[in-house]
Amino acid sequence: MNKNSKVLALKYRPQNFDDLIGQEVVTQTIVNSIKANKIPNAYLFTGIRGVGKTTIARIIAKALNCTNGLDNKCKIKCDNCDEITNSSHIDVLEMDAASKTGVDDVRDLIEFSRYGPSSAKYKIFIIDEVHMLSKQAFNALLKTLEEPPQYENGGGLKFIFATTEIKKIPITVVSRCQRFDLSRVKSDELFKFIKKIKDKEKGKISDDALRLIVKISEGSVRDALSLLDRALLSLDKDKELDLNSAQKIFGYFDKSQLIDLFELILRGEEKRAIEIYRKIYEQGVEPKVFINDFLELVYYFKNINSLNMESTNFTLNDEEFSKIKKITNEVSDETLILFWQFTLKTLGELEIVNNQNLSIEMFLIRLMYLKSSTNKEHSPLSKNKIDQFKKQDDKQIIVNEKKNETISQVKNISQEQEVKIENNKGIKAEEKLNVNSFDQLLKICNEKKEIKLKYELEKNVNLVHFENNRIEISFNDNLDKNFIKDLSLKLFEWTGDRWIITLSKSKGELSIKDKQKNKRIENINFAKKSKLYKNLIEKFPDADLIDVNPKKEND
Repeated sequence: MNKNSKVLALKYRPQNFDDLIGQEVVTQTIVNSIKANKIPNAYLFTGIRGVGKTTIARIIAKALNCTNGLDNKCKIKCDNCDEITNSSHIDVLEMDAASKTGVDDVRDLIEFSRYGPSSAKYKIFIIDEVHMLSKQAFNALLKTLEEPPQYENGGGLKFIFATTEIKKIPITVVSRCQRFDLSRVKSDELFKFIKKIKDKEKGKISDDALRLIVKISEGSVRDALSLLDRALLSLDKDKELDLNSAQKIFGYFDKSQLIDLFELILRGEEKRAIEIYRKIYEQGVEPKVFINDFLELVYYFKNINSLNMESTNFTLNDEEFSKIKKITNEVSDETLILFWQFTLKTLGELEIVNNQNLSIEMFLIRLMYLKSSTNKEHSPLSKNKIDQFKKQDDKQIIVNEKKNETISQVKNISQEQEVKIENNKGIKAEEKLNVNSFDQLLKICNEKKEIKLKYELEKNVNLVHFENNRIEISFNDNLDKNFIKDLSLKLFEWTGDRWIITLSKSKGELSIKDKQKNKRIENINFAKKSKLYKNLIEKFPDADLIDVNPKKEND
């Protein structure tokens, strides 16, 4: 195959340890072990896609079998190295575990390992995506992995495993291997690498466009080369690929636009913010991509003081980095955390709406109102409204404006809205009632024909404390989910005052029904001790006392 016709990821695949980038510690350790003749029975390489797992496996195979020695680094012509490079060496077997997962495949491998190498010193098995092997296949491999056969030529059998999911490999296998975790390639190193290749290919691509490729690749060399290949193919003759063109090709947009949008949200400039978003959308950016980039930006706003340019992985340039750092001083951590929560929620909402673009616009508007609600000096919204945004498991924090104190209350957003609606309609109690005790509350429920509410109060509620306009309760698992809302609305309707209903960790009193049940059992036990009951049982041994009605005064 003509080398020039290969894709860049294959054309510029490293052929020796010197060509590798981003894995200096790993390569140095492997080279030292080979030089010291302390070669493990099995290597295990793990890491994300495109960081060099299979490439290093081939380089190790060449380093162990090169006829010219490790120090020559394959610079002198070597048949073994050439055949390993072309995947045609008879003693170096590459197997894809994704297509050969069964125990029979491993048995064939073990049977093949009994025979010594034909032309090389070491027989080497390279198994890619090794986590795809079945449990039985792994078990069949254990003995050979721990004590591989030795051959007459002084060489032996070596295993080299590669995987992206190390957790799926049994610990019994991992413990028999020398494990190497390959890291993502750093941004500046990857940038220099693809820039060098761009020059070799005589492509005209701006540095900003290359940085965009580095950002999208997320530390994967193969991804970066694939994107570079795509960028080079899209070039017009004698025309440089700039950042704007690269953004259109890869579906990304200038992050400075997003920072400007974020700043407008903080200022509450709705019209200009929507205009910027529409320009971003017209560039071909999908709503999901926009939301994920927005999440990333919120992260940088929250943590910018603990980051540096290198840690941003070329997501931001120097100017954008400085701008975020400046804006961060004007926004509170509370606001940023709320933004993060709302953005995550919107990401889920995109799955259920038809027009995702409109959903994003409403999301941006909601953020502006959220920001204004957290501004203590110029807040157009009440503190109660802020608390609605902070709903956690239906528990809300509302502020008693009269006493200026915070009270923990179970009060969801729908309850607050319904109370507000009732208020706006001007509902007033026809006749204000005084509710001074729990028993009186039950009596009023009965008079008002609120049977369901009365049932919940009697059966599923345990009273902890009752005072003016405040009830503290605990409850069992059978309590209706709308009970708090219904009771609050009715109390407001009956008394004309707002009541605070709080949940307590204390057990409280027994429910009315439990009290009645205990009293009934107590009456029955007392009656069974009477002479009348004993005489009755003597005459009717099979009889049983199931209930007792206490005598009334007139009886």
